[in-house]
Amino acid sequence: MPASREDSLVVKVGGSLYNLPDLGPRLRRWLATRETSSVLLVPGGGTFANSVREVDALHHLGEEAAHWLAMRTLTVAAHFLVEMLPGAVVVSHPDEWQPDTLAVLDPHAFAVADEGRVGALPHSWAVTSDSIAARAARVATASQLVLLKSVTILGGTGWHEAARRACVDEFFPEAVQDDLLVRCVNLREY
Repeated sequence: MPASREDSLVVKVGGSLYNLPDLGPRLRRWLATRETSSVLLVPGGGTFANSVREVDALHHLGEEAAHWLAMRTLTVAAHFLVEMLPGAVVVSHPDEWQPDTLAVLDPHAFAVADEGRVGALPHSWAVTSDSIAARAARVATASQLVLLKSVTILGGTGWHEAARRACVDEFFPEAVQDDLLVRCVNLREY
């Protein structure tokens, strides 16, 4: 991993955006307005992860099993984003992210590698791709995290309140910590 990530950006692409017919062009336009070419995308789960939620509710898989099944769907989501963004590459860990590249993190591979390390995420539905993106930004020592979502989080709304409103996952306020610069962008309005 490069020694400095001063101009790097971790961007979570919310799974709720996957039904946008122009997702690829819209993402490319938004990325083109960034001041850095070093971007690590973290895919949201969307319908991929929601299918695991449904079978968990029906079959009571338990949080541990459901967590790892949902994480596996994020591998599919990572490859989906690569299809939307020509030239992007899938990486298994933020350490593989090279300067001046558009990389998409495979959250399952990252979670497996991160397991047991200080700050690793718990295995529950309270943790979604929001917290995974925050953890990846920490591990990557990125300068900032942007959450691309289908909702607008008004300025001044704290992360605990945003979690209470289900704008971010329940664990996000703990995962993000105070010194990471985080912005939220409603990509549907972009």
